[in-house]
Amino acid sequence: MESPFKDMEQHNRVPRGFLILLFGLIAWGLYYIAAYTPQFSGWSQYTTLRADLILDQKRAASSAVMLENPYEHDEKSVEEGKSLYAKNCADCHGKDLKGGDGGPSLAGHLKYGEEDSRKYQSISKGLPGGMPPFETEL
Repeated sequence: MESPFKDMEQHNRVPRGFLILLFGLIAWGLYYIAAYTPQFSGWSQYTTLRADLILDQKRAASSAVMLENPYEHDEKSVEEGKSLYAKNCADCHGKDLKGGDGGPSLAGHLKYGEEDSRKYQSISKGLPGGMPPFETEL
């Protein structure tokens, strides 16, 4: 017994939109293979990651350079720092650095680091639990 659908499909052409889509996908697939296969294009995720790693290492090296406070022995800077402390910090940390309204004492051991670079980080970026960031103000 012969199928009744055989005659219905015999003379129909493939829709033009389908052919355009099919050949477009084939062309895109070939381009993708050529662009992202290292043997053809030379591109590799490893080279991208290596470049990002080198950039991160340079940033870390430049931020690690500031281990010593450049203003520590400059009298003008020390006086300016005292006035900035009185204006921005004394309300919370007290005029004598021994703590005030809600702020911890700065005279003893510091919880978030005692090196100048750590102090700078804490002041500029703020700390969880109450210390606001002062990067824009200072």
